[in-house]
Amino acid sequence: MPKISGKNLSEHRERTREALFAALSGLMAAKGFDAISMSDLANESGIGRTAIYNHFSDKEELLLAYIEFEVNAYMDRINSKLARTDSPLNRLRVYAREQMLAKRGYFFSPGAPLRDVVSKETAVALREHASVTGRLFRRILDECIEAGAIPDQNLDVTVQLLQGALTGRRVPEDEPARSAFLDATDRFVLRSVGASVPDDLASLSP
Repeated sequence: MPKISGKNLSEHRERTREALFAALSGLMAAKGFDAISMSDLANESGIGRTAIYNHFSDKEELLLAYIEFEVNAYMDRINSKLARTDSPLNRLRVYAREQMLAKRGYFFSPGAPLRDVVSKETAVALREHASVTGRLFRRILDECIEAGAIPDQNLDVTVQLLQGALTGRRVPEDEPARSAFLDATDRFVLRSVGASVPDDLASLSP
C-alpha cells in the first residue's frame, strides 16, 4: 500500500489522520458507521491496518477524532465570520446560514443512528461535540435579547427547535433559487425569535 509521507514526523502524522478522516467520511456516507470495518478503512485510505492502529485503537476513537476535527474547523470558520459584524441580528443570520450549510454527514449517514451503534462513553462524547454549536447559538440569542433586538424567551426551547429546523437542509445549488432560499431562511429565523424583519435585510447591517 502507498505510504503517507511528510517533511517530519508531525506532518506525516497529520497527513495520515487526514487520509483516515477522508476515508471514514466517505465510507459513512456510503454505508453508515456500523457497517465499516478496519479493513474497509485500510483499503479506502491506502494505509495498512497495522499503521492505523498506531494512530487509533479502534474505529470509535477514529470517529471521535474526526468529529472533533470537523467541529473545530466549523467553529473557526463561523467565529471568523461572526467577528466581521457587530449587529446582533446579523450575527444570528450568520450563524443560521452556517448551521444550515454545514456538512453533517456523520449525523445523517446511512444505517442506524450513531448513538445506537457506539459505546456509552462514545455516545456521551458525541453529544458533547454536538452541543458546541448549540452553546454558541444561545450566546448569540442572549446578545440579541440584551440589545433589545428580540424579546426575552425560553432559549432552551428556541435553540432546540431552530437547530432542528436548520441542520441538514438541502440548499439549492443554482441561482436564483439558492439566494431566494437563503433569504427566506433569514426571514424565517428572524420571525421565529420575534425580531422585526425589514423589507430590506441589508438594513440590519451595522
